Amino acid sequence: MESVVSDIINIIEKGRQKAYQAINTSMIEAYWLAGKRIVEDEQQGQSKAVYGDSLLKTLSKKLSEKLGNGYSPANLRNFR
Repeated sequence: MESVVSDIINIIEKGRQKAYQAINTSMIEAYWLAGKRIVEDEQQGQSKAVYGDSLLKTLSKKLSEKLGNGYSPANLRNFR
């Protein structure tokens, strides 16, 4: 009986770990794509951006209202 319990615990723990890794991978991709989109908007087809904080402040406010915490201007700069 102990062997069955131990095996099932291991199976579930491995499944949880795989789920965490998949979520982390998806979120890294989402943040990278969000950062890419921010840069595209800032550069507007130019090779270099003229940086201003207005986009990040506005975006931060709107994302925080819709999605909750974690979208401060500083975090959005990290996405970028």
